[in-house]
Parts: sequence; C-alpha cells; structure tokens
Amino acid sequence: MNRQRGLALSGLIAWGVVVSVVAIIAIRVLPEVIDYYKIKKVVKAVAAESSGRTVPEVRAAFSKYAEVEHIKTITPADLEIYKEDNQVVIAFAYTKRVHLVANASLLLDFRNSSSGRGYGQ
Repeated sequence: MNRQRGLALSGLIAWGVVVSVVAIIAIRVLPEVIDYYKIKKVVKAVAAESSGRTVPEVRAAFSKYAEVEHIKTITPADLEIYKEDNQVVIAFAYTKRVHLVANASLLLDFRNSSSGRGYGQ
C-alpha cells in the first residue's frame, strides 16, 4: 500500500535531452523569425506611404527603413513591387538556412506581402 511515486533517473535524462534539443533549435531559429517580422513591418510601412510613388522611390524608401532597422537579409532589389486595386503592394520571399549541429541544417522559407495575402497568392 505504501508505493513510491516520482520520476526515474532515466526519465529525467530523457526529458532533459528533449528540452535541450528544443531550446537549441529555438535559440537558433528565433533571430531569423524576429528578422522576418521586422521585414514584414517595414514592408507594410513603406507600402502604406507609397501611393503615387515610382518603383525606384519605393525601393529607396525601403532601403532607408532597412538601414534604421538593421535589416541585412534582403535588399531593395529583392522586393517585388506592383499595384493591386490602386494600392502599392510590396512582396518578398527568401530562404534562410540555419545550421544546427554537424551537417544538420534547418531550411526556413519566408514569404509575405504588404497586402497580407502572402507572396504569389
């Protein structure tokens, strides 16, 4: 009737390994995700103030914002700029490879547009 309860050492080690692997992946991926959200914010801001501007002017505006936000992942030349329903839409897509351990990498595919419908949709 007096049973012991608790966690075995092997179970504790297994959970420790799982938590460590998840933490390492999160630490490596989080900066890329933060960078993606900065790019998304800048693209929406530039598109909101770009009605009536030419494509080179939109690219120059993005360049200024990117310099302030320290965005080095994409350049103004990587943007696809077009008009949709009389609104300027700025779309971007890029791939980022995150090294994990040894020869294992994680490939992240980011894409979005200022219209909110994603890139190429």
